[in-house]
Amino acid sequence: MIAIVVSRADSASAHIGERLLEVGDWEAREDESRPDADGGATYYRAAGFELREFDDLHIRLSDPAAAFDCDPEFLAFVSRHSGETGELLTAHLTGNFGEAKYGGDPESLARAAPGAEKRAVEALARHAPEGYEVGIECTHHGPTGVSVPSLFVELGSDEPQWEDPEAAAAVARAVLDLRGTGADVVGEGVADAATAPRPRHVVGFGGGHYAPRFTRIVRETEWAVGHVGADWALADLGAPEANCDVIEAAFERSRADRAVIDGDRPDLAAVVEDLGHRVVSETWVREVGDAPIPLVERLEAAIGPVDEGLRFGAVADEVPETAGTEAEDAGGDGAAVRVRDLPADLCSRAQGLDAAATREAVERVAVAFDTEQGGTRAAGRVAFATTPETPGYADLVDGLAAVLETGYDAVEVAADRNAVVARETAFDPSLAAERGVPEGPAFGRLADGEAVEVDGATVEPDDVSRARTERFPIDGDALK
Repeated sequence: MIAIVVSRADSASAHIGERLLEVGDWEAREDESRPDADGGATYYRAAGFELREFDDLHIRLSDPAAAFDCDPEFLAFVSRHSGETGELLTAHLTGNFGEAKYGGDPESLARAAPGAEKRAVEALARHAPEGYEVGIECTHHGPTGVSVPSLFVELGSDEPQWEDPEAAAAVARAVLDLRGTGADVVGEGVADAATAPRPRHVVGFGGGHYAPRFTRIVRETEWAVGHVGADWALADLGAPEANCDVIEAAFERSRADRAVIDGDRPDLAAVVEDLGHRVVSETWVREVGDAPIPLVERLEAAIGPVDEGLRFGAVADEVPETAGTEAEDAGGDGAAVRVRDLPADLCSRAQGLDAAATREAVERVAVAFDTEQGGTRAAGRVAFATTPETPGYADLVDGLAAVLETGYDAVEVAADRNAVVARETAFDPSLAAERGVPEGPAFGRLADGEAVEVDGATVEPDDVSRARTERFPIDGDALK
């Protein structure tokens, strides 16, 4: 069940509450155990939801979860957003990195619902009226003592928007789209988030109040963002080394063990690492995507960090999270990921013929592979799955050989299986010069397969062509 908190003191919240009751299939119930002002008297139930109204502003409520009968997965505060930001729909988590100017306790962070925030933003984007922007905000106000995970879903940014029925209905529909979801982003098929591996959450540090980097992560990747300490909140917090408890709380309350830092903050990064967490880049988050995290960590150890070029192929989602590498398994039958060197010369020549097709040939068969030139060219090492039904080194060689066929007359694996052999018959300028062909357009016509006349004699392309064979070494043992 998801608990929805409506504040009568907040005109936008009350407006969203009205739209919720209009678009949902609700049953009115009575709770005589608590006053109407505190969520009692008439409240509402629908499939997957319970909605209660409170007289006070959300930021002044201590733990409204106590008012609900449904033992909620998380609380959704429907609220106004106030600012000079025009037509804006947002979601965010609550807490204070420093002092508590707007509710809650100082240096206290609420239990976060990063997965719900991500899904709320996705739903807001689906339902937003024309002209409304959608994003997240940093962590910036109370309440901080809610006993279950929570988030705010907001309509902004001033009276015209707070009174906009289309926008209020968009927020209402976005909240109802959360039906059946939990507070976290967990892997497919995971029934119980409490016993699942660490969810796909990062903590955010740095950047502006409206957190463009973290909004991108939420909207464009498989990851969610927990608490976000914007530049101004970190300034309010003070020196990271003197506030380790608050920084650790950001991870614990977000159920995260990785952080993305927007900007150059070496002191903060050092504290994060000292606390046992990891600083990763936006690139890391994007490239890892939904690949199994334990497998990612093993591949980074075996091949190299994502931020230095490790990329993931089409087979990554076919390998179990517990898969080991040969380095861990000494090459035994239990190894599920085999790391090999890419055939460097073969890759290089294929890249020269068709870089996109070469990259696709590697991605199609690999669990992961190393790259160079800003992640654009496959180079270095490659990891394959060892299960019989997944592709391996031989399939990689076949794919790269197919790229070579676009530039050669014949391509095959050598009889000794230690090389790919490519043959071509190509125009030879030295032979053309011996036949008296002048450099210039005549060379070009012969290279294109067209005969030319020289001093009354016809020179055919075959007359000035030479057969050439190239060998590109491969790992013959890996083909077995």
